[in-house]
Amino acid sequence: MAALSSLSFSAMNSQRKSTLPASTRFLASNSDIFGIRTDSSYHCVGVRAANSASKMTVQCMSSVTDVPSVSETKLNFLKAYKRPIPSIYNNVLQELIVQQHLMRYKTSYRYDPVFALGFVTIYDKFMEGYSSEEDRNTIFKAYIDALKEDPEQYRIDAQKLEEWARAQTSSSLVEFSSKEGEVEGILKDIAERAGGKGEFSYSRFFAVGLFRLLELANATEPTILDKLCAALNINKKSVDRDLDVYRMLLSKLVQAKELLREYIDREKKKSEERAEPQKANGAISKCLGQQLPVL
Repeated sequence: MAALSSLSFSAMNSQRKSTLPASTRFLASNSDIFGIRTDSSYHCVGVRAANSASKMTVQCMSSVTDVPSVSETKLNFLKAYKRPIPSIYNNVLQELIVQQHLMRYKTSYRYDPVFALGFVTIYDKFMEGYSSEEDRNTIFKAYIDALKEDPEQYRIDAQKLEEWARAQTSSSLVEFSSKEGEVEGILKDIAERAGGKGEFSYSRFFAVGLFRLLELANATEPTILDKLCAALNINKKSVDRDLDVYRMLLSKLVQAKELLREYIDREKKKSEERAEPQKANGAISKCLGQQLPVL
């Protein structure tokens, strides 16, 4: 089971630390992961770097008086879902919620459906094979509720974009700016904000959302992603890098879950083997009891 440790993303101290160990490649809060940098503008969640100027800290804190701490968000999740979660899932969920908290409460954050599609895609892939579908849905709700967002909106928007993408072709997918429609309007708004006409915060969730759109539209040509990124005013290199890490994470998840299944099967077999002598002894005792004469 040692190989499972590759997915045990260590939780971040919410009081003084703004980065995670390098081993948490997918969820680490450095400039390469999730777009969460360590400059002063990203410490608006009660986190202050050791070298931050006091003036900058005061300015930041004055604008986020109602922002909950990371600990409060995690506690809200645990209160909403009180049942135990297997460690292979729980470790990643706890890490995800820490990182999404930091994104959620950045001053530049603004919810958008592509971001939601990316998170839903990651969550569903990660929780695939979980013991109970009902528990998967309940955990999802508890997770989004803890971030003070609407889990139903995440699901509705993700489904809306998926249905739209299935009806697209490689060419129509990137030509949204010349068309009218609800999803086209969403993409136009993102393009405007990413182009500097509004607040936009790029993240790996967003990159995965783009990948899901291409996947559903069967847009397999490498140039389509280039065109889509250009139309949305998104840095293509960042998307390529983040999608490579996403694919690597999925591969590790598959391996870890396979090891977990093998471990469970072994333990089950050992339990059955230990039970066999007990069953045999019980059968012998029962047989002898039936043969003994009544005195």
